[in-house]
Amino acid sequence: MHANGDCDVLVIGGGHNGLVCAAYLAGAGLRVRVLERRAVLGGAAVTEEFHPGFRNSSCSYTVGLLAPEVIAELRLREHGLRIVERPFANFLPLPDGRAFRLGGGDAQAQVAAFSRRDAGRLPDYFAMLERVVEVLRVLTRQVPPNVSDRFVLADWLASASVARRLKGLDMRGRRDLLDLLTKSAGEVLDAWFEAAPLKAALGWDAVVGHFASPYTPGSAYVLLHHVFGEVDGKPGAWGHAIGGMGAVSDAIAAEAQARGVTCETGVDVAEVLVEDGRACGVRTADGRVLRARAVAAALNPKLLYQRLVAPAHLDPDLRARFDRYRCGSGTFRMNVALAELPDFTAAPGTALQPHHQAGILIGDSLEYFERAYFDARSREHNPGWARAPIVELVIASALDDGLAPRGAHVASLFCQHVNPTLAEGWDAHRDTVARLMIDTVDRVAPNFARSVLGYRALSPLDLEREYGLVGGDIFHGALGLDQLFSARPVLGQADHRGALAGLYLCGSGTHPGGGVTGLPGRNAAGVIRRDLGRR
Repeated sequence: MHANGDCDVLVIGGGHNGLVCAAYLAGAGLRVRVLERRAVLGGAAVTEEFHPGFRNSSCSYTVGLLAPEVIAELRLREHGLRIVERPFANFLPLPDGRAFRLGGGDAQAQVAAFSRRDAGRLPDYFAMLERVVEVLRVLTRQVPPNVSDRFVLADWLASASVARRLKGLDMRGRRDLLDLLTKSAGEVLDAWFEAAPLKAALGWDAVVGHFASPYTPGSAYVLLHHVFGEVDGKPGAWGHAIGGMGAVSDAIAAEAQARGVTCETGVDVAEVLVEDGRACGVRTADGRVLRARAVAAALNPKLLYQRLVAPAHLDPDLRARFDRYRCGSGTFRMNVALAELPDFTAAPGTALQPHHQAGILIGDSLEYFERAYFDARSREHNPGWARAPIVELVIASALDDGLAPRGAHVASLFCQHVNPTLAEGWDAHRDTVARLMIDTVDRVAPNFARSVLGYRALSPLDLEREYGLVGGDIFHGALGLDQLFSARPVLGQADHRGALAGLYLCGSGTHPGGGVTGLPGRNAAGVIRRDLGRR
C-alpha cells in the first residue's frame, strides 16, 4: 500500500460480498482496501453476543446458498469454516396438535400421512425444480448481458450466450421456467399439491424476506431463488455454520488478508469522490481522503446513489429510478436466549430431538401467509404488523453447542410480516412486536415464553440503521422481474459497472441477488480485473 493511502481498488462495505470481491481482486495482484462502517467485518453475516454469555448470527442465520466455488477458491474450509446439515428441512407444529415434517430419509412417508397423492408427486416436483435450477445456476455465475446505449453487438452476443444455456431445457422445462418466473408461488404449488402444510413448508421460501403474498405474481421466483444452493453437494439443502454466520465472513476475511487486502473497520464513508466524471476515491466521515483507480460498492445501490454520490454526477432519470428502487422485506428479526428447548405440543419434550435442529415454521398454510401479509399492509385494524405472524424458529445451539452456556440455548426468530414503515416509527413498537413473536411461538410450545432469558429484536428500521438493509430488505432490493438479471439494479448497470467510470457494484443489489452466496462479489471482481488489465 502506498504511503499516501492510494490503492488500486477501494471496496465500500465489508460484508461478505465486499470481502469476496476484495479477495479475488487481491488474488489478481491488485492492491485492495476494504472500508467497513461497523466495528466488525461481515455486514449482515456476523455472529455477535446479544445477551451475556449468548452468541448468535445477528441477521442471516443459515447456510445453503454459499457458492461451492467461493468455498473452494477462497479456501474457506482451510480457514476453519465448517457447515453441518440439518437432519431434515422443516418442522411445522400444526393448530390441531399434529406435526408435519419435510425432508429427511422418510420424506414421502411423512407427506403421505397428509396426502398420498402429494407424496407421489413430491419427487417429480423436486426434479422439476432441479431441471430449471440446473440451467439458471450457471447463469448466476455469469455477468448478465448489459442493456446500454453502446456496444450493442456485444450485448446481442451475450444474449445469444444466455439463449444457448436455455436451450438445455426441453419444451416442458421452458414452460416450467416461465411459470416460475412469472406466476405466484401459490398458483404453482396449488397446481402441484393439495396438503396445506406441505404447501406452507415449500411456500415459506416465497415469502421469506419478501413483503408480499404467496399469491403475488412473481413470488414463485423468490421460491426458486432459495433452492439455487447446496450443502456438501446436496442441492437445495440448508445447514448451519459452526460458530454462526460470522464464521463465514471470518473465513473470507482471513483469505482476503492472506492475499494482502487491508481491512479497516469503524470507517464511515461519506462521499464517493468524482473527478472528470470518474470515481477516484472516497471521503470518510472523519475527513480523510482515500484515492484509488476504482471504487467498488458492496452496499445497497439505493444507499450508494442517494447518499454517497452527489446528485450533480447522476442524470435525473437515474436518480428518480433509485428513488423508486424497491426495498423492504417485511422482516422482524430476533435472537432469543433460552433456559431450555421448546416443548412443542405436537412433539413433547425438552430433551434434544431432531425437530429441534430443523427449521421450525409457525404458519400452517399459504392462506395463513396471505392473511399475514394483508394484515401487515392494512392500517385499518392495526398499526402495521400481522396479528398472526409467520415465524421461522431456528435453534442454532441444537447444532452448535458453543453459542450458549451449557444446558441453555439460542434461537433465531425470522418473522414475517411487518410493514417496513410505521406512521409512529418503529422505535415505539419494537418491544410490543417482539412480545407478539414470542407469544406466537408460545402457542405451539407453551414453555417458550417462560424460558426466555433475554432477547435482541431488530425491526426493519434497526436492520437499516445497524446493517444497511434499507427497509429491512435482506436482498438489497426486491427480487421482482423488474429488478432481476439485466435489470438488476437497473438497466445499464447489470455488468457491475456503475453510473460513473471507475465505479462498480459488487453487493447483493446486483445479479444474482441476495442471500449469502458470494456470487455478486465474485462476478464483479472478474469485471474489475478485466477493466484494470489483470487476468
